[in-house]
Amino acid sequence: MTEPHREITSWLTDMDGVLVHEGHAIPGAPEFIRALRDAERPFLILTNNSIFTARDLRARLASSGIDVPEESIWTSALATAQFLADQNPGGSAYAIGEAGLTTALYEAGYTLTESDPDYVVLGETRTYSFEAITKAVRLIKGGSRFICTNPDTTGPSVEGPLPATGAVAAMITAATQRDPYFVGKPNPMMFRSALNRIDAHSEHTAMVGDRMDTDVVAGIEAGLYTYLVLTGSTKIEDVDTYPFRPSEVKDSVADLVDLV
Repeated sequence: MTEPHREITSWLTDMDGVLVHEGHAIPGAPEFIRALRDAERPFLILTNNSIFTARDLRARLASSGIDVPEESIWTSALATAQFLADQNPGGSAYAIGEAGLTTALYEAGYTLTESDPDYVVLGETRTYSFEAITKAVRLIKGGSRFICTNPDTTGPSVEGPLPATGAVAAMITAATQRDPYFVGKPNPMMFRSALNRIDAHSEHTAMVGDRMDTDVVAGIEAGLYTYLVLTGSTKIEDVDTYPFRPSEVKDSVADLVDLV
């Protein structure tokens, strides 16, 4: 196997398409995580999904045979809450989202309110309501700042794609003429907050992802060594269509076990 041109001591990895697919572990994923833990390498599993708490995701991963501690999971909701706490400590927000988002904001010291909040924060949910979106539009037009956990326009389901945060954000933008600030991938902000969380340096950290347009580009912009694995969204024939390249392409995360 090709060795990275620099020493890798810390790892970031995407979850869906890299470690799991539709609730099942991708071959090699349990061994990869076990190798990281056995070698005591600092690592985080990243996901743009803001629906679930880290505790929820730990349980989901465990059911697929991947054993990770709760503190090794970093969601776009956690990154968003951290960003807001840094920007405006002890602020207030009107949140549209599930427990993953509301819990993260609460634990970051934020007050959740519908009355003149500092921010409107939009995250993933399976129950978007017209009433909540209308409330968000009015608050933003009234001066609240617009933040989104991630820009994904669709999300996967067994039945097919579902409208996601980016799609609802576009509707709110059309009604308010205000663009949101997206914290999650491909914003390298999420990677930098992850590096801070595990006290890692970009020069010695690798990012493993299955998407060129989020994982790889954000990893490049954050200064990380990037591995694209071909078990998810991006296929090998797609790589040359992008104006940037990952550091290396691997068939799957199984090919990285011996590099840990």
